[in-house]
This record gives sequence, structure tokens and C-alpha cells, in this order.
Amino acid sequence: MDSKSSLEVWHGETLRATWKTPQKIKEQFRSASILKNNRVVFNISGNKYRLIVSIDYGRQACFIRFIGTHKQYDEINAEVV
Repeated sequence: MDSKSSLEVWHGETLRATWKTPQKIKEQFRSASILKNNRVVFNISGNKYRLIVSIDYGRQACFIRFIGTHKQYDEINAEVV
């Protein structure tokens, strides 16, 4: 496979990001959904997959909480997973 996967692209962009607020994430990823408790949902591969991360803005760290299909995402509580 010679092209990067959507998740690899997201990862690369996240490593270079310096997000200080949820609004900065929305500027970069317009389709991202901002949730409570510093959680963000990203649509991956044209919304085929969902990625939920918890973000520590002070430490500039993302913690992956969930990666799954849209159907799997519908079966969880994104704010507590």
C-alpha cells in the first residue's frame, strides 16, 4: 500500500498540532465533534470509522479512547468510553 491510511494522516497531523482549545481543533478538522470532558470525535475514512480521543490541552497530549466503525460507535457512550 503506497498511500497513507486516513488514521496515519490524522496521527501525523496530530503530532504536529498545538491545539490549545477545542476551537483550534475545529479549525483544522471541521467535521470533528467536540464533546464534554475534553473529548473529541473524529470521522476517519469518509466517516466509515470514528475515533474518540481525550485531550489534555495543557500537556498537548491525545489519548485514544475508541476506534471503530460507525455502527460500533452508535453502541457506545462516547463521553465515558
